[in-house]
Amino acid sequence: MPWWAQALTIWMVSRAWAFVIFAVVDRQAPDGPWGRSPLGYLGFVSIWDGTWYQSVHDHGYPDELPRGASGTVAENPWAFYPLFPMVVRAVTAWTGLPWAVCAPTVALVAGFLAAVLILRLFQQFLSHATALWALAVVAFGPVSPVFQAAYAESLHLALLAGVLLLLLRGHLLPAAPLILLMCLTRPAGVPFAAALGVFWVVRSVSAVRRRRHRPWWRLLDRWFWLALWSCACALLWPGLAWAVTGEPGAYTDTETAWRATALVPFEPWLTLGSRFFGPALGWLAVLVAAGAFALLITTRAVRGVLPSLLWLWVVCYAVYLAAFLHPQSSTFRLLVPLFVLAGPLAAVSDSRAFRWTLVIVGAMSQIVWIGYLWQWSPLPGGGDYPP
Repeated sequence: MPWWAQALTIWMVSRAWAFVIFAVVDRQAPDGPWGRSPLGYLGFVSIWDGTWYQSVHDHGYPDELPRGASGTVAENPWAFYPLFPMVVRAVTAWTGLPWAVCAPTVALVAGFLAAVLILRLFQQFLSHATALWALAVVAFGPVSPVFQAAYAESLHLALLAGVLLLLLRGHLLPAAPLILLMCLTRPAGVPFAAALGVFWVVRSVSAVRRRRHRPWWRLLDRWFWLALWSCACALLWPGLAWAVTGEPGAYTDTETAWRATALVPFEPWLTLGSRFFGPALGWLAVLVAAGAFALLITTRAVRGVLPSLLWLWVVCYAVYLAAFLHPQSSTFRLLVPLFVLAGPLAAVSDSRAFRWTLVIVGAMSQIVWIGYLWQWSPLPGGGDYPP
């Protein structure tokens, strides 16, 4: 088969496997806030954040931020970026079909597009066989079922893979509009702009060392302007939330509504460490985890395989999560943009047993992710852990 057909075949098999798990868990799930079980496949993959995206699809965004009894901002649609529900709205208007049909379909189609782009991206620095295995690791990953749910992850993955592919090939101008769309799909614009900025600095330092008398303004090349454009794109959605609601912190206040605390960088991880290991060892556990990740990404297996731009993206996105993420059950899903690490992972060994193990472990982990997190299992204090 041609390379693109191989990518689509791998993705199709992985989506069929996730379909089976969704269907089985749905028939065994207890009744939840979305209705009596079973909800049916399309209904089951449209719950959780899918209901927030449906709210945007149906009603748009509020002009005023809702507030609780204490005056703090309550959970509201401004935390959910607009591109995915707007694309679904165009499809529903064109076909006349309901959200529960169109939203998972858009996500599914976007996933197939992502598969082709991911394989092409991996082929830039891996052999074709290894690239196929790396794609399989992504396709059968523990949280990969989200790529066919009414979530924006698959659309964001396709845009991210497309942008990275264009940048590796040096096509900066075509990447600019895709960066804008990517920044209107999921909140990853800030680390992406940081990665481009650091990449430009590294290039500039290297240029200065090679040509000591080069005029400084010559350093403001196309990478600089693309990094600046990415910064503007990353700030666009918070700026739009400010413009519509009249509140400068509309977006950040909405994001922190789910954690019920103020936005303090790195503090949630220290709190989590204290909860599991106590106040004396909590900070040490966080440092050990951060050090282990730093050692991992600086190993020859990772640093020697990933192109520098992709490596910087991994670093910047990981730092972004460490600084601003509120660690909870959705953290696993938020690791999806680090998909490029599947390349070095598949390249560690050319043993078919090792590579099949990666795929099988990921596929079996989906049972745990869907069975434990996707179905509604109310906690004693109310609510449930979201996927």
